[in-house]
Amino acid sequence: MTNVTVARDGAVATVMLPGPALSLAVKESLLEALRDVAADDGVRAVLLTGTGRAFCVGQDLAEHAVALERDAATALDTVQEHYNPIVTTLTTMPKPVVAGVNGTCVGAGLGFVLACDFAVVAEGATLGTAFTGIGLTCDSGLSVTLPAAVGMARARALLLRPTTFTAEQAVTWGLPFYLVPASEVAARAGALAAELAAGPTAAYAETKRLLADGGSRPLTDSLAAECAAQQRLGTTTDHGNAVRAFLAKQRPAFVGS
Repeated sequence: MTNVTVARDGAVATVMLPGPALSLAVKESLLEALRDVAADDGVRAVLLTGTGRAFCVGQDLAEHAVALERDAATALDTVQEHYNPIVTTLTTMPKPVVAGVNGTCVGAGLGFVLACDFAVVAEGATLGTAFTGIGLTCDSGLSVTLPAAVGMARARALLLRPTTFTAEQAVTWGLPFYLVPASEVAARAGALAAELAAGPTAAYAETKRLLADGGSRPLTDSLAAECAAQQRLGTTTDHGNAVRAFLAKQRPAFVGS
């Protein structure tokens, strides 16, 4: 199997990588799958996961070696054509994304995980950046997401030296992972995605948008954006139903709009 698969379970779409290495076929099918579930209003949460003992180890280097031999000047066009839009789609889709990290997660794989909203990670999983080990720098958003998670000094050390680290170390440094036994990743990540799929989808979308834009604009602009978002959400069915449920001391049932 060389292509990404998508499985639907109610309002949850599970996007599954076919193997740990990112070949051209995998990158293209991953981007297509993510764009499809992002645009599908029937999908209210997405689970991105891998197969076997690894989540994702980044670029397929055998395929990359061929691209270098063919034309080194264009071999890394894949960053603009695939990695950037994959990360952009993960971070901007108007619904929560959960990464189910079933094992080793290195390079662009780590970038994909940090572009998700939540990560359920196998205990003992090996993580790493790896880029400078092959004479490259980071991509997939890691120059932004890694410092935001662990601080600039730690991120600098992790990116400059291609050493691996454990999921447990990552949590102590600040990476927001839910650590679970490897055998429970699929179930726990699926349960989290299902919980989110039953939540206030519009509110999640507005929150993701505010967080994505907030670091690049003045406070006054962020306050105005928050105000506009609240006004939009104030007219949703979910907000009205939730307020009435609160006053009636009942649990709200969100419909996603």
